[in-house]
Amino acid sequence: MRGVRLFRSIQIKLIMMVLLLILIAVQLIGVYFISTMKTSLINSFSSNLNDQANLLTTMLSSSNSNNEASLQAGAEGTLSDLVSNFFTNSGAEVQVLDAGGKVLATSNNTQSYIGRKNTSLLVSRALQGVRDNEEEIIDENNVRNKVIAKPIFSGDKIVGAVYIVASMNDLYQTMENINRIFVSATLIALGLTAVLGVLLAGTITSPIKALTRQAGAVAEGRFNERVPVFGRDEIGQLSVAFNEMTDRLSDALAVNEEEKEKLASILSNMSDGVLATDEVGSVIVTNRRARAMLGLREPRDGITLSEALGIAKEPIAETLQGRESSMLLHRETDDGTEDQIYRVTLTPIRRRDRGVAGAIAVLQDVTEAEKLEQSRREFVANVSHELRTPLTTIKSYAEALDDGALDEPPLADRFVGVIRSETERMIRLVTDLLHLSRFDSRRNQLLRQHVDLLEMLEEVVDRFSFQLRQKAITVSVKVEETHKAALLDRDGIDQVLDNLVSNAIKYTLDGGSIDITARTNETGQLAIAIKDTGIGIPKKDLPRIFERFYRVDKARSRNMGGTGLGLSIAREIVRAHGGSMTIDSEMNVGTVVTVLLPIVPEGSESA
Repeated sequence: MRGVRLFRSIQIKLIMMVLLLILIAVQLIGVYFISTMKTSLINSFSSNLNDQANLLTTMLSSSNSNNEASLQAGAEGTLSDLVSNFFTNSGAEVQVLDAGGKVLATSNNTQSYIGRKNTSLLVSRALQGVRDNEEEIIDENNVRNKVIAKPIFSGDKIVGAVYIVASMNDLYQTMENINRIFVSATLIALGLTAVLGVLLAGTITSPIKALTRQAGAVAEGRFNERVPVFGRDEIGQLSVAFNEMTDRLSDALAVNEEEKEKLASILSNMSDGVLATDEVGSVIVTNRRARAMLGLREPRDGITLSEALGIAKEPIAETLQGRESSMLLHRETDDGTEDQIYRVTLTPIRRRDRGVAGAIAVLQDVTEAEKLEQSRREFVANVSHELRTPLTTIKSYAEALDDGALDEPPLADRFVGVIRSETERMIRLVTDLLHLSRFDSRRNQLLRQHVDLLEMLEEVVDRFSFQLRQKAITVSVKVEETHKAALLDRDGIDQVLDNLVSNAIKYTLDGGSIDITARTNETGQLAIAIKDTGIGIPKKDLPRIFERFYRVDKARSRNMGGTGLGLSIAREIVRAHGGSMTIDSEMNVGTVVTVLLPIVPEGSESA
């Protein structure tokens, strides 16, 4: 396994490739060289041997032409001396044969061969006049020999033959030595090539290894490292390009991270809820506001947008098909308070060449807007109703007067009284609306002055003394000794107290009681409380008691002359002072209205 991993290295592959190329080239050159060398040596050996054989046959032919019977007449001694002297240095065995193939002389001085017939096929062919007779044979000693047979002519007559056997052992020994030298040179060349290949491959693989390490570092997020540049070749240019790519990738990721942080910060601090889904409608991103709106602690894996919003799947499916839509979502609160109303805007996420890749749902809390719109509609309806009733009454009585009631003084006086009463009622209504308009537009200016609380509260009681005596209601006024004066807008606070005391008298039965107290509470505020023993306010009406034109008992309130704006105006005046109002009530027990005002230090505001 280690060997397999070793051969995966590009350095080893380069070295093996170079070695194989060198080996193949050397082998091809060696085969050609040795083959050519062998052919050349054999041809040279054969040519030399043939030249010597031709020379000997020529000499024997010349001597035989001078003495024709020399080969047949027993010139063996002369022939032996000639053959021995002629082939002394050649190492070849030479036989001179007569026309019958008998050995007349030999170069090895072995007399046993003389007189014996040479039955070689080459000798037979030579005696038949064939001049080119040669072959290679291997003797019983496993030695390769070159055999040549040449005819000897005397004129046109063949009088004998020359038979030569020369050993080729030295030639093949030379070839073997050449092969051995070639193999040694090949091994040395391969070794040197391997060393040079390692050095050469190192110059190629070292930058590649550096690129690999840098690529790994980039993959792990380390962009501060650089690939060394060793030259201006292709690998050097690749290293430069890789370093530039690393810088650009680092800048791109930095920009991407910055944008991601910005997006996360924007999503986290948006006042609207945002949910994003993938292409199948599963929620993948939610911001904090969306989780708070929908009551999701953490986005669960696999939760769909329809499940998160609690709506049908059809709008989500249409959005994933590329259609935008909007709807109102009503969600009940866990504490039983007023339902929340959210406007949900569904928008598809489109990607280039991929169509719709998901959807985004934006949740806007429109509860207050819907409440404001509802209040506006109710306000318009209430104003219209409040004005229509007296106008209708005035119109009816005016028509009655026009129809002849003026001629009856008692009836005319009563009708004029009703018209005057309804007109005053409309004036009070318009005046109250003007008060509210000033508070809404922040045009109402406070004129603070030092006020004696006990004196102010007693004056309020004095203004309602007639009504109190009519209903036999007892009133008590108590002011804390440590806090008898305050910086207040006297007219505004008088209007608040007049409204609260008037309401207490209206809804307190005959013989009841009203307690008015002023003290400093535990939070350091001035608390003025009006407590009565009236009929009380139902619990369900307490949250809406300060709404404009809201009446607990509409018919009775209207009959008592109220416009339904008194408490709203009183709350706006108290808010302008920086305070607040609270109401505690129990049916058939009574009501306590508390006005909380901040205590302004003397000298902080001019009178």
